[in-house]
Amino acid sequence: MAHRRTSSRRATATIAVLLAREITSLLIGEAALPEQVDKIHAAILKTPGVDQLIHLRTVHLGPDDLLVAAKIGVPANTAAEDIAATIDAAEARIRGALPIARIIYLEPDIYRADAGGPGGPVPSNARAERRQDGA
Repeated sequence: MAHRRTSSRRATATIAVLLAREITSLLIGEAALPEQVDKIHAAILKTPGVDQLIHLRTVHLGPDDLLVAAKIGVPANTAAEDIAATIDAAEARIRGALPIARIIYLEPDIYRADAGGPGGPVPSNARAERRQDGA
């Protein structure tokens, strides 16, 4: 009987350690998994009115809560109402592709490959992508 208690305590301790590791990784702001990031990329780039995904950041806020922040390129001559509608549509597409993406911040910008400031070239370690359909 004492052997069962010892085994049970060890199993409980092992589970507690594993859970503590997982919870700690979430608390420090772990990014989304690569396949989740790919779903977000695809959802954004499929949105009419989005020319480019300039950069994207994700942070887990909890096991079922993901924060998504992205800068998206929009055409230079787009009206503010159309940009707002594009952002709403992109948010809906992201949530449809990845329901745990609950908090989404999308910043529109006019992408200028030759500029040196905001909206300028993306650093070489970032994943900027253009739409492939030419829309």
